[in-house]
Amino acid sequence: MTTQPLATGDPLRLGPYRLLGVLGEGGMGKVYVGRDGDGAPAAVKVLRPELAHDRHLAQRFVREADMARAVTSPGVARVLGAQTEGGRPWIAAEFLAGPTLDEAVRAYGPLDGPAVRALAARLARTLHDIHAAGLIHRDLKPANIVLTSTGPRIIDFGIARPEHGLTLTTTGQTPVTPGYGAPEQVLGQRVGPASDVFSLGAVLAYAASGRRAFDGAHVAAVQYEVVHGTADLSQVPPELRESITPCLAKDPAHRPRPPQVAEAFAPPKGADRAWRKGPLADDIKRRETATKRLTAPADTVVPTAPSRRRFLTGAAVGVAVLGAGGGAGAWWLSRGGEKSPTADVPAAVAAPEAAFVSLIDSQAGQPPAALWGPLDVCAPVAVPPLPVRDVVLVYAKTGGLLALSVTDGKERWRSEDVYAASGYVSVADRLVVGVDRRGRLRAYVASTGREVWQIEADAEALLAADDTNLYFTTSDDMLRAVDAWTLAPLWTRPMTSPRSTKGPARAATGKGRLVVHGRDGRVEAVDTGTGETAWKLKGQGTHGQIPSISGATVYLGGPSLMVRRLESGDFHWKEETLAYEDKTVGWGSPTADGDSVFAVDGYEAHRFLTRADVNRAGREWMDPLDNAGGGVSAPAVEGGTAWLPETDDGAVLVVNKTTGARLFTVRMERQGAYRLASDAHRVFMTRGGRIVALPVFGE
Repeated sequence: MTTQPLATGDPLRLGPYRLLGVLGEGGMGKVYVGRDGDGAPAAVKVLRPELAHDRHLAQRFVREADMARAVTSPGVARVLGAQTEGGRPWIAAEFLAGPTLDEAVRAYGPLDGPAVRALAARLARTLHDIHAAGLIHRDLKPANIVLTSTGPRIIDFGIARPEHGLTLTTTGQTPVTPGYGAPEQVLGQRVGPASDVFSLGAVLAYAASGRRAFDGAHVAAVQYEVVHGTADLSQVPPELRESITPCLAKDPAHRPRPPQVAEAFAPPKGADRAWRKGPLADDIKRRETATKRLTAPADTVVPTAPSRRRFLTGAAVGVAVLGAGGGAGAWWLSRGGEKSPTADVPAAVAAPEAAFVSLIDSQAGQPPAALWGPLDVCAPVAVPPLPVRDVVLVYAKTGGLLALSVTDGKERWRSEDVYAASGYVSVADRLVVGVDRRGRLRAYVASTGREVWQIEADAEALLAADDTNLYFTTSDDMLRAVDAWTLAPLWTRPMTSPRSTKGPARAATGKGRLVVHGRDGRVEAVDTGTGETAWKLKGQGTHGQIPSISGATVYLGGPSLMVRRLESGDFHWKEETLAYEDKTVGWGSPTADGDSVFAVDGYEAHRFLTRADVNRAGREWMDPLDNAGGGVSAPAVEGGTAWLPETDDGAVLVVNKTTGARLFTVRMERQGAYRLASDAHRVFMTRGGRIVALPVFGE
């Protein structure tokens, strides 16, 4: 990337950074090279002035940067800071001086076998760190890998939450970098950690051969090869081809996980000499010296470095170009564009200022029009739908597991072997796992329903899953963890809460903790690696409230809305119920959304703004509900809206999630509790055996 001098109108300083030159510019922002008071360089991105006036976009810009700080791997360009100054938010990231992998291969030819192994192992470990922080890169390619004297570093990593899986960008852009994006990305489907593994395989093929694994005369031809063709690995050395091929599997479920990739490539001692000795290492050293010259104080002399003017106008430097975070993805600077997650959703319709009621069953044409449904295909039980990639899973009327297309509601697949009443979960947004009537665990590819494996597990109820493990209770009331990829049992321990006739315990998992909320009101946080108790408390809800986790915080419903530190259980704050008639229900299941939490308490819905460095949250708004009391359904939060279930006899109130302003209500003419789930600008709602999908407009 060529660095240019500052122009008229460019800021001279942002926060602690004195700006020295312009690294790049795009539709969303501008990136500068800066220097802090200690002389350390940084890449500083600023949102464009015309976009900074969008308060919600500006808030997301900074908030998503805070999320990216969770990635502390030595293999990434670290986010150093983010704040708003003069009404314009900026994000600073580590400045990396060195050629990109793309530049290095074009200048010096393919890497040798040991260097490719070292590259593969380092990148795989870094991807594992990114995924462990809850993020997905989505655009791993040679141009996004900078070679430094300490090894390869990944830049421009995605700062969007992976549960959405699609990146929100401007109209008319392509979804992925041709030849490096996975088939599911090309098809506009949800992405997960396996998508990054596919991209890694394509990167390694290029590094080892100097040729792309998928090529063609034009973009469409390349993308066709990615989806339907066979990777061209003819120029890749045979000893490397064996390890690269599995990464390029069309089915995400068949690709290895990053730790398996790192193990497969296991570089020999001294394999990283490529960026320490030789022509490539000399190039890296020249660029790093130029960076020192650029960022050195005026009275500092750096021998052999070119002048600052020469550097600014001609030096090619690998830099961490940051994205401005969006609610369902990330906006990227100078990127070839990506498909919006709402591409298959009808065009947005402005919501009226006054509240209205949309009777889905009877008044067609009154907004919001359903994308599809209601369909009478579900069991009339209070089990929430589960969106996974391009399908939504429901408890079928016949008792099995049913997958519907998120686009049109048509049946994609079903399994009568799964006893859906025992629960079903998604693993890494790739597999769907359920329990059959004999206690066996069964895993299916989410999009196709193809069964991948089944194991004897004596399972009674599936509680939760993360990217690696399954957590479930057994017939003898034990809590057990199993690795979903190797099928190895990890640990088994007694359940703290006894089995209840009211129903199973509820659970959530995140950042190395499994939080189990029993029907006796006891809550226990378990270390997912060892099965040991990390912390516990009692006196919470007994009606099936589901914990909600966001970052380092867990939220619990019951007589109080309880907020604790996820790792240690340290108390943050709580809000007592105002539901005087039945305090045992109190707060229903909360829904965390970034730095906010939404919850319904008796006759009122609330949004609290929470921060980890305060002991009490600020109540942002409170809305009296028309019908209230007795419900524990979790709100759905999507785009700029919050969907708040009232009661069995009421409706679902939809409000602006920031201001609490009422937008409309939705009612399904059935009996029973509402259960909600949201994903990719859609909200899925079940009640009394029916399911409907509605669009979400706005951010």
